[in-house]
Amino acid sequence: MLGSATQAHLDRRLRAEQSEQRLPSVAAAVVRDGRLAWSAAAGTLDGRADGPAATPGTQYRIGSITKTFVAVQVMRLRDAGRLDLADRLAAHVPDTPVGDVTIGQLLSHTAGLQAETLGPWWERSPGLDWETLVSGRLRTVGRPGGSHHYSNLGYAFLGRVVESCCGTGWFAAVKGELLDPLGMTHTVYEAGEGAAPGLAVHPQADLVHVEPTHDARAMAPAGQLWSTVEDLAVWAAFLGGRTQDLLDPATLVEMARPLTLWDEPGDPWDLAHGLGLMIWNDGGRRTVGHGGSMPGFRASLRVRPSGGDGAVVLCNATSGLTGLAEDLLDLLAQHEPAAQEPWSVDPGERSLLDLTGEWYWGPEQHVLSLVSTDELELRPLSMTRGARFRATGPDRFVGVDSGFVGETLEVVRAADGSISHLDLATYCFTRTPYALGAPVPGGHDEQGWH
Repeated sequence: MLGSATQAHLDRRLRAEQSEQRLPSVAAAVVRDGRLAWSAAAGTLDGRADGPAATPGTQYRIGSITKTFVAVQVMRLRDAGRLDLADRLAAHVPDTPVGDVTIGQLLSHTAGLQAETLGPWWERSPGLDWETLVSGRLRTVGRPGGSHHYSNLGYAFLGRVVESCCGTGWFAAVKGELLDPLGMTHTVYEAGEGAAPGLAVHPQADLVHVEPTHDARAMAPAGQLWSTVEDLAVWAAFLGGRTQDLLDPATLVEMARPLTLWDEPGDPWDLAHGLGLMIWNDGGRRTVGHGGSMPGFRASLRVRPSGGDGAVVLCNATSGLTGLAEDLLDLLAQHEPAAQEPWSVDPGERSLLDLTGEWYWGPEQHVLSLVSTDELELRPLSMTRGARFRATGPDRFVGVDSGFVGETLEVVRAADGSISHLDLATYCFTRTPYALGAPVPGGHDEQGWH
């Protein structure tokens, strides 16, 4: 639990959002150390002063946060060998007019697909069945594999991919393989009793208008689900690294790697998209998650991977929600910083100790340090961060981040067992610059250093 002073700061910020942004109701939660640390709600479900009060257990429509569940399920299928991100859509869903786009492009919104369906605004209109959806003149509006173009339609196709691979409805697959194991019993396809109604607030008057709430049917994987902030706190912990063996941690890292920017070329980027996840860059501090918007509802889920703190915000208004989730994370960090892990010795690191110290790629100095008993970091002296490598066998390591993901670092030894050099993806690292006797590509000038 958080301290009472920290909770008071969070409560105050939540109430200010509800009042100043004229939201009928808003609920929020924060996560720390993989657990719900605080939750609260402000306002009433119908916006009336005497209306039913919102609670952290109130269900709201979560809009495009739905996409993160679909994306994780697709990546689980990838990890299980059921599909590949390079697969064409037609390999799993043959009845579409855009079958040449790939699974990876759909996940990252780089398939070049049109953003929405044909016909009326699907979020306010009764949903289409699959046959009707694909019978229209669907098309690409950009080059597949090119720049970012957000597409709700693309996630309708990904839901169909899940159904094709799992032999069941996409939500049944998500529920059985993710929601049920995580205990997210209040995350549902259709709202239960007592759920918040979708409302629009008049911009120049204190009046509300009820928004229609339909089953999106074929478009449901793009934004159908309902949930509570306390349920989504579990999902925030999941996206912060507490995957409970339901997703390989390396796959989660892969999903949160920026692949395409939302920004204009030449501008410093502040928002990117990975594989089903949004990534925000706030002055070098990274946050991952997703936003959500459906008529009558706004939602936000954000997690800071560096520490795992997360925030969830749900409200029943078509517009008005500001950066509340990020503000809650800032308040949490400001008033109750996460405890530092105590340092302790690790005798197991002695087995790799002879690898540490200075290494040179040509004249450029690097430092090789031990991260754990089976992990190394190779860092250029001119940088504050290097690339990490994990042991895969005697004298062999594989890159796990930076520009060397999947690349092999090999310790090459002389006949007497001493270390000759390091071979990293054909780059030769030696103990001294261009060390004589080492197989430096291109050889040594006969004058040596002169």
